[in-house]
This record gives sequence, C-alpha cells and structure tokens, in this order.
Amino acid sequence: MKSLDLNLLRALDALLATGSVTKAAERLHLSVPATSHTLARAREAMGDPLFVRAGRRLTPTPRALAMKPVIARLLADADALIAAPGEQDFATLECRFVVRAPDGIVVAYAAALTLALREVLPLATLHLVPEAHSDRSALREGRIDLDIGNFSGHDPEVEVIELLQYAQLGAVRADHPLARGRRTAQRYAAATHVAVMPRGGETSAVDEALAQRGLMRLVALTVPSSYAALVVAARSTFVATASERIVRAMAPALGLFVFELPFELPPERQLMAWHPRHNSDPAHRQLRTLVQRVLAGALPLIASR
Repeated sequence: MKSLDLNLLRALDALLATGSVTKAAERLHLSVPATSHTLARAREAMGDPLFVRAGRRLTPTPRALAMKPVIARLLADADALIAAPGEQDFATLECRFVVRAPDGIVVAYAAALTLALREVLPLATLHLVPEAHSDRSALREGRIDLDIGNFSGHDPEVEVIELLQYAQLGAVRADHPLARGRRTAQRYAAATHVAVMPRGGETSAVDEALAQRGLMRLVALTVPSSYAALVVAARSTFVATASERIVRAMAPALGLFVFELPFELPPERQLMAWHPRHNSDPAHRQLRTLVQRVLAGALPLIASR
C-alpha cells in the first residue's frame, strides 16, 4: 500500500507554487539536492512524473494540477490540527457544548451565558441538561462538557473550582402572614412548606438548622427543583426556601415576597467541574472563563419589605 507523508505534500505545494526546484528548496528551507530527492519520492509514490521541463521552469502535469486544490486543503487541515491554541480561528469554529446545571443557573444565567459565548464563538451552541445527582461519570465518559452545581461527589481526576457562594432565602406570596411583622425561626417553622428534594445521600441544611433550635417545619409537598418550589409558593400559602440566585431571578415575575431566613445557614457553594482532557482546548477554556464571568455579575438585590 502506497503512502504519502506530509513532507511530500509540502514539497509538491512549493513546486506547484514556484515551478522551480531551487525556489521550492528556498521556501522549504532545504537544499536543492534534498528537494530533488523529495520530488523523486513523490513521483514514485504517485506513479506520475508530476513536473516536466519547459525551458527553465517545471511545468506540472495534468495529474499534478488536479492534485493542487486537494494538497492545499490537506495542508490547511494539518496546520489547523497542530496549530497553537492562540492561533485557532474562533470565528469559523463550530462546537456544541453540553453543560449540566441546576435550574437556578438555567433560569438566571442561560440567556446571558449563551449571548456571551456567541460573541467569542459565533458558531457555538449551548445545550443545558438538568442535574442528575446519581450520574457521577458523565464528565469522564464525555456525555457532558461541563458540570455546574453544589455536588459533593465526582471522579477523582476531575478538575473542580468554586464559582460562588450563595445564601438561601425564603419566598412567599405577598399576602402571606410571613410577609408582615417580625419573622422568627418559630414563625418560619410553624408555617406550611414546600421543600426541594435533597440530593442523594444529603440532608436538608434548613431542617438541620431548625433541629438545633428544637424546631421542625411541616413539609406538605416535596418537589424536584427550586423553580418548581417557587411556582408552588406563588400559587399557594406554602413557604419556599431556595438559593438566592433563582429567588432573585424569579421572584419579580411570580410576585413573591422575599426575606432572609431568621436563622443562620451555611452558604451554598456553586462549583464548576470538567475533565482534564479539556484543559488545553481553547474553546472549552473560553466557555469556562465565560461561566465564571457571567456568574460573577451581581444581580440586583430584592429588598425585604
């Protein structure tokens, strides 16, 4: 089976451009004998003379002329393959990023993140998928490109950084009793609550904090996401407690009254994880940088009434 290495293609490209072994040698930074030897190898590999003498110049054969656009395309692809990260043309790069993120990130930041990404990578698309707390190998297996959330377990080789820390806030309808008067841990616990299903193997920080005070809340309904909890609170007399990122994003549209919890809770950590095989990928690095910048942009606070 015949083979053709990249050096032969570069030599043919130079010969096609110059029509001279001497000028091709100068372009390739080779000696004239070395370039002549390379031409001989190419002739043998192709089974064609490729170039014939026409006075002082070399004239390409029909076979060589037919190969010219193919050689140019192959060399361009090879150069792109070995290009340094900074040399990659983001304007023509088509890529699809799959990002796993909680609903709060989707609601609060998805539009801003997509617009920021397309400013840098105009042909990029973003595909957001919901959290899956039992699926810890998605990064390793390449099913997702980035994982965002408050997760505690992941493959040991995965890169993880902290993006932000959030407080948790309470949210009720504007006519709810907790929207008036002094809010205490006792009043909060005595109300009827809609809770967000905890991650596998984890307990509710709210219930732990109340238990330390000898209190217990009545959870009448448990839903899979913070977004669902806030919608339920807007349509009932239940109290929802969720991360401030989604409460601040959704409260105005849902007409919710937002308040700080009347007891201390540890902040919720927002993490970002990716597999180290993407460390040197310039497009993936742009995505990670933009996630950090977009999430660091402060949302306006909603003042308690």
